[in-house]
Amino acid sequence: MTVTIKTNHQWRDLTYRSDVPAKVLADQFDYQNPDDVVDGFFCYRGHWYHLDEFMKVSGNADLKDWDGYSSDSYFSGVVIKLSNDGEQIKIGTYFS
Repeated sequence: MTVTIKTNHQWRDLTYRSDVPAKVLADQFDYQNPDDVVDGFFCYRGHWYHLDEFMKVSGNADLKDWDGYSSDSYFSGVVIKLSNDGEQIKIGTYFS
């Protein structure tokens, strides 16, 4: 099965919890302890994500250039690549 990844290869800054809309935090991230989670948020295509939603890529040759993935379905999802300093992220969509 061939996997296609669409990305613009642009680095984006990760967002701090204090900069995420309160409604988004209440609706999507109510499971997080605000004292423990202060950064690692980003918005991609109108949807907010946190790094804790991503699985580490291991043993998948199609995603070998990426650090993590989050599946939307069996055939698609979002991939991420963290910068060396952990402050920025590249984001893409994968599908097969």
